[in-house]
Amino acid sequence: MNLESLCQRELVTIDTNAPLRQAAVRMRECHVGALLVTEGEDQGVRAVGLVTDRDLAIEVIARDIAPSELRVGHIATSAIVTAPGSASVQEAVEVMARAGVRRLLVTDGEHGVIGLVSVDDLIDAISAELAGLARALRSSIARETSERRAVTPPTPRPVFLPQGTPGMASWSSIPAAASLPTG
Repeated sequence: MNLESLCQRELVTIDTNAPLRQAAVRMRECHVGALLVTEGEDQGVRAVGLVTDRDLAIEVIARDIAPSELRVGHIATSAIVTAPGSASVQEAVEVMARAGVRRLLVTDGEHGVIGLVSVDDLIDAISAELAGLARALRSSIARETSERRAVTPPTPRPVFLPQGTPGMASWSSIPAAASLPTG
């Protein structure tokens, strides 16, 4: 499974000069936790960063800064971390760990952005693989049960140890309260 098959292809964008309130409104309306920050119009739009709901909380609300004083570009992460669409889940996890990010932009062969993959997307993919592995295990147990005949153990035979074996109590040394019930 590669990132191209996992990534969210519909990226929600916002201009770097947009007010922060507009970013929060777009996140709410589109049910996303991150926006791709862009700039430019005539020469083409280019990605310049990401802004997340966490950025809004930590950089603005936690610092008690008035959102009206800032634009998206003021708090957006400018270091965009990418991974190719051909990358595996494991490779994506490694990139995220090295960069300390929770989201990656996924690129095509020409380094164009084709989507975004988040930690949540990777957790979903990994848990689906683990569920498949658990199904395979249950299936193999069911197959074994149906294909192999049960083995009937032989009837147990009593084993007698010689009198005086170390650690063995003789019948005469066992207190009456500890003797086996009869009947």
